[in-house]
Amino acid sequence: MGKTNINKKTSFVALLGVLGAEALALSFLENFIPAVPGLPPGAKPGFANIVTMFTASTMGFLPALAITVIKSLFAFVTRGATAGMMSFAGGLLSTIVMVLLLRLKKNPFGIVGVSVASATAHNAGQLAVACLLSGTPALIAGYGPLLLLFAVVTGTITGVVLKVVMPALEKQRNALGGQR
Repeated sequence: MGKTNINKKTSFVALLGVLGAEALALSFLENFIPAVPGLPPGAKPGFANIVTMFTASTMGFLPALAITVIKSLFAFVTRGATAGMMSFAGGLLSTIVMVLLLRLKKNPFGIVGVSVASATAHNAGQLAVACLLSGTPALIAGYGPLLLLFAVVTGTITGVVLKVVMPALEKQRNALGGQR
């Protein structure tokens, strides 16, 4: 079968749709992971950020932001307004940190370091929303250290998984005509 000639805009939209679907599937599957004792209710490993990091590293800030918005809307629809707000705040901060670190000329952190930093930013954004909504700044002292440790662990796992699946994601991107 010969290669179909699809214009770049169509390929871009198709790739972003596939990546968005993958992020939603990972978000959905995370709901089956039991809660970790001692962490705030709803704390998740952030596996959908594998897709966001891939998107940020290959397509840039706006497509990565689109994935973040899609994930936030999914959280809003499936878990309510508070989850949606926390997802968006954490996701936005995480995406900004991710893109800034990925843009460094000689990325000294590697993909795992970027993943840990973005996981930390995500947790900080969510914690800020929790403090604002609850009117309880003491949440920072209570959950901050646990969330930092959680971010280091989950960010490391997410970064390692991205390194492993990167060839498959690149192949998918190239098949959809999304070469840089």
